[in-house]
Amino acid sequence: MERMPEEQETPKTSRFQWIIYVFLIPVLFGVTIALLVFTVSGNNIFEAAKEYSQKVPFLAAIFDEDNSRSQEVMGEQLIELQAEVKDREARISQLESQLDSKDLELERAGLEKQRLEEEINELTAIKEENKRAFKDIVKTYENISAKKAAPILTEMKDEEAVKILSNVNSDTLADIMEKMSPEDAARYTALLTAVKEENGSN
Repeated sequence: MERMPEEQETPKTSRFQWIIYVFLIPVLFGVTIALLVFTVSGNNIFEAAKEYSQKVPFLAAIFDEDNSRSQEVMGEQLIELQAEVKDREARISQLESQLDSKDLELERAGLEKQRLEEEINELTAIKEENKRAFKDIVKTYENISAKKAAPILTEMKDEEAVKILSNVNSDTLADIMEKMSPEDAARYTALLTAVKEENGSN
C-alpha cells in the first residue's frame, strides 16, 4: 500500500518545527533579552557596533565609503531641489507678471469703456438738444407768416431749407410755397419729393 502525500511530508514538517523550537526561538529570545539589558544599562548597541566597526579597518572603509556615497547622493539631490525651487520661483514670477499685465489691460479697457460711454452720453445729450432746437425752429416757421418765411428759406442752403420744409405741417408748407416764386416752389417741390422717396425706400 502506498503512503499518502501527507504522511510523506510529516518528517520534513516535524524537522522544521524542531529547528524553530530548539534553535530559532531561543536565539530570538536571547537577542531580545540582550537588547533590553543594554537599553536598561544606558548603552546603545547600535552605536557600540558602529564604534567597533570603525576600529576594524575593512569595516571602517565600508562605512566611510557608504557615508561618502550617501553624502554625494544627498548633495546631488540638494542641488536638484534647489534648481527646481529656482525654476518654480521663476515660473511664479512670470505668472505674476502676466497677471499684472492682464490686470493693467483690464483696467485700461475699463477706462476706455467708461470714456466711450461718457462720449456717447454727451453726444446723445447734444443730439437731444439739437432735436429740441430744431423743433423750436420748425415751430417758429409755423408761427410766422408765410410771406416772411418764404424769402428766408430761399436764402438758405437747399439742404437746410428742405429739412425745415419737410418738418412743418402741411398747411404751413402750402402757404410758404404759395409765397415763393414759381421757380423756387418747383425746385423745393422736387427736392421734397426726392427726400420722401428716399425715406420711403429706407
